[in-house]
Order: sequence, then structure tokens, then C-alpha cells
Amino acid sequence: MYTPRAFVDTDLARLDALVADDPFVTLLTVADGGAPQVTHLPVLYRRDGDDVLLEGHWARPNPQARHDGAALMIVHGPHAYVSPGWYPDKEEQARVPTWNYAVAHLHGTLERYDDEAALADLVMRMSARFESAIGSDWTFEPGREDHRVQLRGIIGFRFVPQRIEIKSKLSQNHPEANRRAVADALHAQPDARANAIATLMRARET
Repeated sequence: MYTPRAFVDTDLARLDALVADDPFVTLLTVADGGAPQVTHLPVLYRRDGDDVLLEGHWARPNPQARHDGAALMIVHGPHAYVSPGWYPDKEEQARVPTWNYAVAHLHGTLERYDDEAALADLVMRMSARFESAIGSDWTFEPGREDHRVQLRGIIGFRFVPQRIEIKSKLSQNHPEANRRAVADALHAQPDARANAIATLMRARET
């Protein structure tokens, strides 16, 4: 990922926040023939110090579910258009439009599994995580045959990143007056993503 020095973010707490806000990631692998394979899916995330683990599953027919080895996982953060009209120095510096955003690229290794007990545990933890987020209470019941049979349709994975790139493009390459003006303008937009970028910008200023 192209990341100018001003936008490099090495704080893993930023990754924690990105996944907490949007656990629906993009997983990229390369097939034996060289063609890219892409899947969009939800994940469970855990970090212990510098050690990160992400877990999820594919539908069994998905060709990517047969992939072992190197993979790239993209964690998507908020993003927003930035108008040059918001900069106090727009005329003297001939400012141009841009886009502010936060994103993470995780490079690592996939480990697949289809053991029924492990899949049941994964589905129970995923349902607990995402059901609670919407105030619902559906749960996978391993004692029910009609629930267990559904496990035959998925392949689980564990993903351990060996390299983590976090990019926070938040107008750090601009003078303070520009940064504050952009944050104020984004905060005023009727767009949750723009508001989220404004929050990140203001947090960096403090």
C-alpha cells in the first residue's frame, strides 16, 4: 500500500478501533494460476500485545476456501471527500480536491479447518458477537442436528498477520488552520462517514 510517511500509523489501537467499527473485511488471495480471488466476509478479531488473530469462514463452494497460505486482508475504515474550498489557504496554495480515510492492510497466513467441533465453536462465537450488536439473541445450538448439519456447508479459517500496515490520511500534511477547517466542515456534513473522519482528525489534534 502506498503510504507517504505523514500518513503511516503504527498504533495497533487504531486497528482495534477499525475492526470494532467495521468487522466486514476484504480477503484477497492468489490462485495457482495467478488469478486473484476476493471474498468479503465478517471476522472475529483478537489482539494480545502485538499478536493479532482474525477468524471467519467461507461457504464451502467458494474456491478461496481451498486456499492455504499467504493472504491479504483489508480492514475498511471511514472515508470522506475533502473540498479544496474548505482550506483557508486555498488560493495562495492552489489547493485541489482529495479524500481522507483510514484503512489497514494485514499480510499473513491462512489456516483452514473443517472440524465440526471447531466450526461449531466459531459459529457460536460469531453469532454471540453479532447478535448482541443488534440486540438480538439467536444462537447456534450444537445439540440440534438441524443446526449441526449446516456446518457441512462452511470452511473455517484462522488468519495471523505477519505484517500490519495502517494508513490514516487525515490532512497531516497540511498546516493546522487547514486541518481544523476540514475537520469542522466534515463534522457539519450529513454523512456518518464524514463525521467519523472529523472525529479522527480532532482526536489527532489533541
